[in-house]
Amino acid sequence: MSAGPNADELQDFFDALEVLEYAQTFERLKSFKPHPKQWDHLNLGRTKRERLLMANNRGGKTETGAFEAACHLTGDYPVNWKGRRFDQPTIGWICGETSLLTRDIQQKKLCGPPGVDALFGTGMIPKDAFTDKPSLARGVSDAYDTIQARHKSGGISIGKFKSYEQGRQKFQGEGLDWIWFDEEPPLDVYAEGIARIGEKDGIGWLTFTPLKGRSDVVLRFTDEESPDRGITMMTLDDAHHIPAAVRKKMESGYLAHEREARARGVPMLGSGRVFMTPEAGITEPPIEYIPPHWAKLWGIDFGIGHPFAAALILWDRDNDVIHVHHVYRVADALPIQHAAAMKLIGADVPVAWPKDGADREKGTGEPLATMYKKHDLRMLSEHAAWPVESGHGISTEAGIVEMDDRMKSGRFKVAAQLSEFFEEYRFYHRKDGQLVKIKDDILSATRVAIMMKRRAKAVQLGGLSTRMATSSGLAAGTDFDVFSGA
Repeated sequence: MSAGPNADELQDFFDALEVLEYAQTFERLKSFKPHPKQWDHLNLGRTKRERLLMANNRGGKTETGAFEAACHLTGDYPVNWKGRRFDQPTIGWICGETSLLTRDIQQKKLCGPPGVDALFGTGMIPKDAFTDKPSLARGVSDAYDTIQARHKSGGISIGKFKSYEQGRQKFQGEGLDWIWFDEEPPLDVYAEGIARIGEKDGIGWLTFTPLKGRSDVVLRFTDEESPDRGITMMTLDDAHHIPAAVRKKMESGYLAHEREARARGVPMLGSGRVFMTPEAGITEPPIEYIPPHWAKLWGIDFGIGHPFAAALILWDRDNDVIHVHHVYRVADALPIQHAAAMKLIGADVPVAWPKDGADREKGTGEPLATMYKKHDLRMLSEHAAWPVESGHGISTEAGIVEMDDRMKSGRFKVAAQLSEFFEEYRFYHRKDGQLVKIKDDILSATRVAIMMKRRAKAVQLGGLSTRMATSSGLAAGTDFDVFSGA
């Protein structure tokens, strides 16, 4: 028999356990692993001055906000961090609805349970990072006013707790590197807080569930297009830390009129919302077998001044059901990149394009549609339009009406994994009777495809192919019917 561990080995083992236990208890910042939607929000910090994480209840939005605040206070960023980074000590504000809620929520997330000395340092900020015991605020027992943390650069960062109940005046004063609003602030408080980051080229972020509906703060992100602002929508389905069965129970337990806000992070758009069919009514599992006779068509939105988008529809003519099978949306990329992404999915599928594709690109003088055709996309010969006999021309409203009718009658389905489609779907709305043309790129591409569905073809999906002549009359080596008018 082999000898058991000696005393030194046992001591090393117990020392290692103690170190692990300490790290799990007092160094949560290092063990926190954001899920994809949380990363989306954090990564926007590199390019957006103001960010909104509009999320469902219990989805980890406050945890995300606390994680970012702790990173900026300590300068201890994870290796895969792509958001804003401060290489020097920072000054930031942590803001909540009331002093009591700020203590019980953000202070707890950052520092540990209030009033329990033994658990101080069990929040996102590592215990060893605190330079001293935080100073206390007046009026609420165990509520902190100011915390100080060692920054990785060697200096001291300062975080101050604020509450909306203090009013706009309390949000005046010093310049800030960052400000975090957890739960939705009044517009005047938010505006005053954001003014504080101007002097230092700082950043601000919000984390809340939109229970106040289309408030002024929400509209700032959904209706006012700005390169300085970004919004990330997170639903209960994105909360990967919650088991699926539990998520289902949570959603069914919400009041009906609050369900979309609490489970989907969708503000109540009321009569301004374009499509009223619940997401469950248009969602379907990914289609594993696509009947070869189903017609396929890409619709694209060129992205002039906004992201490029493409939507691949499958049309089951027998049942007159349209299936949105794949979507693609990207900003700041070139036509060759767009084309490459589309050809991986459906190289032989014809492509419907909107009227602005006939406009000439300033740099080359070529029509946009021609540029994409040069990259081997099967561009239709003319821009998308409704059949002449319909009299609709290129009407956007006609497309919305058809999409809405199909949704209500069960003839429009979207693959469940196409989260970018549903993000746009939740926010598609009107203001003063007019469509709000912000974050509607995939919906526009889908509408273009539906407008031209009569030109869809029963071709194979997949990358570029070279097929021999078939009974359909294609010449050897030809991978598309050049006589189809497409």
